[in-house]
Amino acid sequence: MRLGLALGYWGRGPDAGHIPLAREAERLGYHSVWTAESWGSDAFTTLTWIAAHTSTIRLGTAVAQMAARSPTATAMHALTLDHLCGGRMLLGLGLSGPQVVEGWYGRPFPKSPLTATREYVDVVRQVLRRRAPVEVDGRFHPLPYRGPDATGLGKPLRSITHPLRAGLPVLLGAEGPRNVAQTLRIADGWLPLYWAPSRPEVYGNAVREVPQGFLVAPMARVKVCDDVAEGLLPVKAMLGFYIGGMGHAARNFHADLMARMGYGREARRIQELFLAGHREKAVLAVPDAFADEISLVGPRERITRRLELWREGPVTDLLALSPDPHTLRTLAELNS
Repeated sequence: MRLGLALGYWGRGPDAGHIPLAREAERLGYHSVWTAESWGSDAFTTLTWIAAHTSTIRLGTAVAQMAARSPTATAMHALTLDHLCGGRMLLGLGLSGPQVVEGWYGRPFPKSPLTATREYVDVVRQVLRRRAPVEVDGRFHPLPYRGPDATGLGKPLRSITHPLRAGLPVLLGAEGPRNVAQTLRIADGWLPLYWAPSRPEVYGNAVREVPQGFLVAPMARVKVCDDVAEGLLPVKAMLGFYIGGMGHAARNFHADLMARMGYGREARRIQELFLAGHREKAVLAVPDAFADEISLVGPRERITRRLELWREGPVTDLLALSPDPHTLRTLAELNS
């Protein structure tokens, strides 16, 4: 199992510690470093800055939001950065949810998310292969565009720039069983959310038949500390925000996943508290047991034991959410 460093997205502003962390991860032999985006900082600019300060570590987006860019624009970002970093790019994509897609990007959330994702990946693949002008008779991403307001002048185009790698890896963030099953068919890797090593069945039967060479790269908070409950607080804060605020009360993919993992009543309570403005109470309502099973938190000996569970399943890459150099070094030692 390889190790990655997950930096997430910026909060109020740039994090001065990201470059030192990425360089330390590279020195320790970490395979990859990952950036993200929500509705603030973007994933690609930060990743380009990290690329300029590193030389061997792979560079991934976990995730770049599909609604933020047309699939051709995303492919342009990926092929450009892949050239600049010497072939280290890993393109992780995610659909996000209706709240962000419609509230931030001003686009309709697709009524058929599986079809929209499939078309998006198809366009990206065509751009990167550069075998012919890109052409898709799609419902969500038609190329050329031939809608009722089209001029009729559009024509299929092929990238002027030759991609460095036609097989640049494409990974997808997927939560529902059908979405995960499709990811295993059309992508090179999967970025699970809330991975619990003891219960992969919540993602569906497809997880039992992961193809050879396919990447399974979940994120997990990792923290070496004496007090487990204290170490879990950042995990609970993240879960409180995602389950309570990242979505509508009637449609929240994160809450749905938590419910499938056996915490349906708790997920509803977190949503109720968060949407009522009681954010601190929402965080405290996150069960320690749930936060713990998707994390690696505690003394070195405890993490050593629990790390074995992560190695036993289909996980190929553990992406550590850890802004702590000591934890990064310890994890590297335990995984060597």
